[in-house]
Amino acid sequence: MKKADMILDLLIKTYPDVKCALNFSTPYELLVATILSAQCTDVRVNIITGELFKEYNTPAKMLELTEEELGEKIKSCGLYKNKSRNILAATVMLAAEFNGEVPDTIEELLKLPGVGRKTANVVLANAFGKPAIAVDTHVFRVSNRLGIAKGKTPEVVEKGLMKAFPEEMWGYAHHLLIAHGRNLCSARNPKCCECPLAPYCSYFTKGD
Repeated sequence: MKKADMILDLLIKTYPDVKCALNFSTPYELLVATILSAQCTDVRVNIITGELFKEYNTPAKMLELTEEELGEKIKSCGLYKNKSRNILAATVMLAAEFNGEVPDTIEELLKLPGVGRKTANVVLANAFGKPAIAVDTHVFRVSNRLGIAKGKTPEVVEKGLMKAFPEEMWGYAHHLLIAHGRNLCSARNPKCCECPLAPYCSYFTKGD
C-alpha cells in the first residue's frame, strides 16, 4: 500500500463522520456560503446564512438587495463589502448567462465574479458530486506537511492531490484533510505526538 493510501485510510478511521461544514440545500446556497467563508469560520457563515437564506436564497431574491443592504446582513463575516459586491455580481451573471442556475463545470464557475478554484471545487464536489479537490489553507498546510502533495501554490498542491488519491475520493479527501488541519495539524503547535499519521508524515519524521 502506498503512502497516500495509508494516510487516506487513517484519516477515514480518525474522522469517520466528516462532511461539508457549510449548511446548504441548493447549489446557489452553497456558492454564496463558500464566497462568505473566505477568512471566516464555517460556524459564523452558518449563523449568517441561517438568517439570510430565510428570505434571500435564490438569485431572484438576492437581486432584490443592494450591495449596502446585503453588506449589512453579512457584516459579521469580515470583508463584507467585497463579498457583497461579488455575490451580487455573480448572481447577476447567473441570471443573465445561466438562466439563474449555478453551472456545474469548473470553466463556467470560474467566470463568476469572486469565484476562484477553491470555491469552484467546493461547489462541484459538494453540490454536484463531481470529482474535485478544493485546496484551502488547511488542505494546503496538511498536504505539504504530510508530503503527499508538496507545492508553493494551491494549484500545484491540487494537482498533487489529484495524483495521490483516487478520483472518486477527491471530494471526501478534501473534508478529511480539513478536519485533520482543524483538529491536530494546526498551523501553530501541531499535535504531532497525538497524531496517528505521524509515522507517515514528512514534517514529523524528517522535519520538512
